[in-house]
Amino acid sequence: MRYYLVAGEASGDLHASNLMLGIKKKDPNAEFRFFGGDLMKAQGGTLVKHYRDMAFMGFLEVLMNLKSISRNLKLCKEDIISYKPDVVILVDYPGFNLRIAKFSKQFGFKVFYYIAPKVWAWKESRVKTLRTYVDQLFIIFPFEIDYFKKHSIDPIFEGNPSIDAISFKIDKNQTFTDFTKQNNLSDKPIIALVAGSRKQEIKYNLPCMIKMVKKFPDYQFVIAGAPSLGPTVYQPYLKDTLVSVVYGQTYQLFKHSTLALVTSGTATLESALLDIPEVVCYKGGLLSMLIAWIVIKVKYISLVNLIMNREVVKELKQYDLNPSRLYFEVSVLLPGGSRRNEMLNDFTKLKEILGGEGASERVGARVVNLLKQ
Repeated sequence: MRYYLVAGEASGDLHASNLMLGIKKKDPNAEFRFFGGDLMKAQGGTLVKHYRDMAFMGFLEVLMNLKSISRNLKLCKEDIISYKPDVVILVDYPGFNLRIAKFSKQFGFKVFYYIAPKVWAWKESRVKTLRTYVDQLFIIFPFEIDYFKKHSIDPIFEGNPSIDAISFKIDKNQTFTDFTKQNNLSDKPIIALVAGSRKQEIKYNLPCMIKMVKKFPDYQFVIAGAPSLGPTVYQPYLKDTLVSVVYGQTYQLFKHSTLALVTSGTATLESALLDIPEVVCYKGGLLSMLIAWIVIKVKYISLVNLIMNREVVKELKQYDLNPSRLYFEVSVLLPGGSRRNEMLNDFTKLKEILGGEGASERVGARVVNLLKQ
């Protein structure tokens, strides 16, 4: 069968690639065409548009790039019609993908949505679009089951794909010494800086993180370089510091770190799944943040806290993200700190809620079976 997938950012590329692997196990003759990235390309098929040309963050940046977004939408729609897939699979990225869902359904294509938009957090009006234009919704958080059923959508939950992503990509045999030698790092314990995958996230969050370097001289600080950003993005923030950047090794960096400072997003969950205590750091442009405060309905910004429905990891947002607050939160989570063991115990409970490995393969099998029906 022919599958058309649309993923618009790094995390979508990762989860879509694992979904493609799951589909191929059930449908060895699967043919793929997609908007996505290098990980999806590695699974085979044709990459039409790379996500690095699509990942616009924040209200203002979206407004400034409306022409580019419009061109990408036009290209995607025309390509779907030309390819005539058996199904269009949309992966997260709701601002773009909900438009593609409506278009695809109206032109008679079957539409599956993998990793539901976070409508329980904001833009609940999107539920109507999902109900009208999506044939099957696949969710990744257990609390979403009841939410969508209340809105007359019967979702499928097969576990969280982040567990698979870690299992597939991490080198479990790599030692700390192997990792440091491979990346020309010192033998000091590591504090990971995971400041996001977009330039705007780096701009607003990395500077405060960098200020911790001199406060914790017994540790080395290592940035998880975003795959879509080059060294020139990070260099202006690293003057007169010994901070290193490693690319394509985020899970390995997590694994070998003592602590992580993480910008809100999928990485907050990944840090927890790898048992690395973390502080969530999120700052944005003033106007964008003001709008977000008005429209976002949830109590927390980190996936860990949302899933657990309580503050397991400290969230330092906007003005709370300052050197003194961050110093305190780091201090209590380092070895010997008062909150480290408590957080690690909570991470164990989190993994039990999300289930084990195999979510991507299970979803892949469900996709194929539904199409055969």
